[in-house]
Amino acid sequence: MAPSDIVVSPVVTKADLKAFIDLPKRLYAGHKGYVPHLDVERREAYSPKKNPLFQHVEVQFFLARRDGRVVGRITAQIDRASLERYADSTGHFGCLVAEDDPAIFAALFAAVEAWLKSKGMVRATGPFSLSVNEEVGLLIDGFDSRPVLMVPYDPPYAGSRVEACGYAKIKDLFSYDYDVQNAPETIGAKLMARAGMAGRVKVRTANMKMFDAEVRTLVGIFNDAWSDNWGFVPFTQAEIDHASKAFGPVIVPELAVFVEVDDEAVAFIVALTNLNEAIDGFNGKLGPLSLAKLLYRLKIAGVGSTRVPLMGVKKKFRNHPLMGAGLAMMAIDHLRANGKRLGKTSAELGWILEDNKATNNIIRSVGGVHYKTHRIYEKALG
Repeated sequence: MAPSDIVVSPVVTKADLKAFIDLPKRLYAGHKGYVPHLDVERREAYSPKKNPLFQHVEVQFFLARRDGRVVGRITAQIDRASLERYADSTGHFGCLVAEDDPAIFAALFAAVEAWLKSKGMVRATGPFSLSVNEEVGLLIDGFDSRPVLMVPYDPPYAGSRVEACGYAKIKDLFSYDYDVQNAPETIGAKLMARAGMAGRVKVRTANMKMFDAEVRTLVGIFNDAWSDNWGFVPFTQAEIDHASKAFGPVIVPELAVFVEVDDEAVAFIVALTNLNEAIDGFNGKLGPLSLAKLLYRLKIAGVGSTRVPLMGVKKKFRNHPLMGAGLAMMAIDHLRANGKRLGKTSAELGWILEDNKATNNIIRSVGGVHYKTHRIYEKALG
């Protein structure tokens, strides 16, 4: 059918939002790499009243319909924090889900581009759902790999459909599979000893009695370590507070590791329980029975997989020929040992920019296997 058969309109009503949330569940049902988000979590993530991201990000949600039937969805957004940092007149797209039809993709992107141009943007990048600090990139490799918390799933056809709409690659993001039970010990401690730092370094886990302070420490290291990364936008305090509350159920103190030099926390790594494993089979619903199953899986049966979404070494140590790698490896070693003791089987380490050679080399050297790739696209808006 021609694009004129497709009507793209903004999400306005509660029914529209429900359709927006439900679409991937219908299209991706049975896909090995996909587990639906919890509906309640998505409603909060998309709510300007509940998600502090909306304090600096303006978002327009769109649905595509053909003969009244929802066949696609997308968001257009402008992140004022990103514009203030980069002054590049760049808007973003995200939350892209559509049937495998080039006309649907074309209609969705036409709506996004018109909205962004009306706001003065000259370039579109994405997908960011809904920001660079949330779910990032479009899956182009690893479609059958395990579903992991806050890691987007896309079907094999999506990449070519996006590119047919005039979008080109900016960056690829790598994710690694790490065998917690069998990964070898690193040379981190040896590197620190060679650097003459052995007696000045200690490794510790998070103190949950000082949770807010520990989160501030972690974010402080993250903002320093990642500040030169492509696309970096620092977390706001409101976002930090919101994430701390949201991720509380999947934080395991033994899997949040800090490395200190002379009692200063200079490196960290944190692994979160893979909620996607715990909610597999729920189809987004969290009723009394599924809630009981969730608690059983989290607290009794145990969830074997984890995700490492954040790690970092402060810049003043990162570029040292021994200490940058040594501090990161010591954090990984401690995480691995604790995870092994807790019965964890795997960790996804990612995402890592394809051109971040130092971090990619460290992860590969400690046993990480590149198994998933996401892509970020761009297009000039004429």
